[in-house]
Amino acid sequence: MAQGVGVHCRAAIVIPARYASTRYPGKPLAPVRGASGAARPLIARSIDAARQVAGVDSLYVATDDSRIAEAVRALDVDVIMTSPACANGTERLAEAASELADDIDVLVNFQGDALLTPPDLVEALLDHMRADPACEVATVAVRCSASAYRHLISDQTAGRSGGTTVVLGVDSRALYFSKRVLPHILPGSEEEGDPPVWLHLGLYAYRRAALRRYAVLGPCELEVLEGLEQLRFLTHGIPVHVVRAPSPAWDVIELNNPTDLQPIEAVLMERGIA
Repeated sequence: MAQGVGVHCRAAIVIPARYASTRYPGKPLAPVRGASGAARPLIARSIDAARQVAGVDSLYVATDDSRIAEAVRALDVDVIMTSPACANGTERLAEAASELADDIDVLVNFQGDALLTPPDLVEALLDHMRADPACEVATVAVRCSASAYRHLISDQTAGRSGGTTVVLGVDSRALYFSKRVLPHILPGSEEEGDPPVWLHLGLYAYRRAALRRYAVLGPCELEVLEGLEQLRFLTHGIPVHVVRAPSPAWDVIELNNPTDLQPIEAVLMERGIA
């Protein structure tokens, strides 16, 4: 891995992975086929993606399951064992942080089911944390295309949870995150052709102090209602900076359900990733 994000800002990527997923039990070990037709476990492909990120000093997987740990160690990646009681990835990183070297200042939460995450998005997060030492938490959002907006509205109308949207202030700090499509756009208005909607990507960078505060605060009502862990920060007045990134060259699909496998494997095929 490339070394250093600056003398005063050493960074580690931590991939949270749990076996007991409600929607997809054993998901980190699920086989995912690449362009060659060969299948590799999801966690291995997520590690491959994380290794492409420049400017990171170390890479870990934080898990509560020995089967995942065994698969990860076979890939020559360090494992941090965490409690099965962790409610989400941020809590898992907060627990894992105590096992990291003291000079690691920034932890990147690289989702274990987001194997298609472009490395430049992670690098943009690290650049932001380096440029603004006062920033405690940062994440990424991309402008919603008209077609993606129509898909989100279709999901919402049908009662399905699609992507997460974020409403931003003029300073690019998050005002709110929701699984509803925000802001509301009147049907038939010209804004539908170029919707001012920002899609949130589940990629985070944290200072260690922010993680410690997060763990102590415990879940809040909005976090539970929306099912969005980042709302705990906003509820308690911890700003979440949002890096506005250009739309990736491919669909950044997460493996949330078995039905996501086919479109993910199609992207791997298109990109020639074996």
